[in-house]
Amino acid sequence: MADERKVSHLRIVAAAVLDFFTIFFVGGYIIGKLTGNMTESGFSLNGMPALLLFAAIIVYFVVGAKYAGGTIWQRALKTRG
Repeated sequence: MADERKVSHLRIVAAAVLDFFTIFFVGGYIIGKLTGNMTESGFSLNGMPALLLFAAIIVYFVVGAKYAGGTIWQRALKTRG
């Protein structure tokens, strides 16, 4: 019988929120830097750069869940087997 322990819903939600903020700020910064959309207070993405960030967020969650054994925060918080 496999050792299946229940994972707290709070940890699952925390991992998802932390993953979203991580990819949003890291991806936004990288895309902003590459496209010249940096401001004094960070980055401002409109049009195609914003769509690129949206696509990067989707790819991060799909690849992390399907091929990498979980996203960064899912593995750090041990919410994925």
